Amino acid sequence: MPEVIISDTSCFIALSRIDGLRLLQQVYGEVITTPDIIEEFGRPLPEWVRIIAPKDNGRLQLLCLQVDRGEASAITLALETPGCTIILDDRKARIIGSRLGLAITGTIGVVIRAKLDGHIPSIKPILDALRSAGFRTSAVIEEESLRAAGEI
Repeated sequence: MPEVIISDTSCFIALSRIDGLRLLQQVYGEVITTPDIIEEFGRPLPEWVRIIAPKDNGRLQLLCLQVDRGEASAITLALETPGCTIILDDRKARIIGSRLGLAITGTIGVVIRAKLDGHIPSIKPILDALRSAGFRTSAVIEEESLRAAGEI
């Protein structure tokens, strides 16, 4: 069975800023997101992004008290989708998702996976481009990412 991936807005924004949305499709094929995330993103996404609304409005509202609506909708949908992985970059959202037992990756995790799967030769230029485009991460995370990708 193919891996089910749900993405939050930050991954779409970061990768679109560096013309890298194709990495998501190369790595995962289809990606799922929510109507709230489409609204936050503010532009059409490619046809390989499927839009599904979460069903549990009560859970969505509770999560909205802790994180923004897009993250809350992605987490709610992930909780309704057994065996999925959710792409979250926001630290607070990642902590909440982990506490709820979700499998989590981030934009940098997508880039690492693209390298490990042979879609790109190196993550370093992409990390540099992301940083130049305003994506914030720590030097420690960058170093750990380069190590995970086998580049140091």
